Amino acid sequence: MLEFDNVSKSFWTGTQHKVILDHVSFRVELGNSLGILAPNGTGKSTLINMMAGLEKADEGEIRRGCKISFPLGFMGGVVGKVSAMENARYIARLYGLDPDYVESFCRWLCGLGEYFDQPVGTYSAGMRGRFSFALLLALDFDIYLIDEGMPSTTDVEFNRKAGEILRERLRTTTIIIVSHQAETLEKYARSAGVLLGGKLHIFDTLEEAKQVYDYETQS
Repeated sequence: MLEFDNVSKSFWTGTQHKVILDHVSFRVELGNSLGILAPNGTGKSTLINMMAGLEKADEGEIRRGCKISFPLGFMGGVVGKVSAMENARYIARLYGLDPDYVESFCRWLCGLGEYFDQPVGTYSAGMRGRFSFALLLALDFDIYLIDEGMPSTTDVEFNRKAGEILRERLRTTTIIIVSHQAETLEKYARSAGVLLGGKLHIFDTLEEAKQVYDYETQS
């Protein structure tokens, strides 16, 4: 499970004190994928980075009783000066996995050809996205974190293979996905929350969350 216990988070923007979470408590049990609706600029990425342990709470406690992924699309752990092959093998060792397996899985899924052996810093945004997604799927997590939905690439074969793998993972893992669009959550979320004004309101269904979200953001 993942649990936030009376957690607060804020920062100074240079012009104002921005509150992301104001004494928020919630719990995500394995098997119950959660979608969180939040308008742009309210701290979606900060929230999901806190779940992953990339950012600390100002107050309260975050408990992680399972293996939680880095956010999909997060490249902070990837070194741009070395190749995707070297990155994949290094990260595999960090997670105690077989480097040969992680390298071969990413090489197969990415479809980057010779570029897989070249520095990641030379990749286009699309190539980096494919490598990041492949690396995420190569590792074994109980909860997968997704910020604003699946990556969109022009590589049809990559989209097909990655989509099939993700659908299979959804049968045995839990997804937490944050977005400003309800449509993005529909494929993944069983329950849903709304993040507004530093408060996170959790609902049993996405439809309930969507009604509140639409009312608050359109009024």
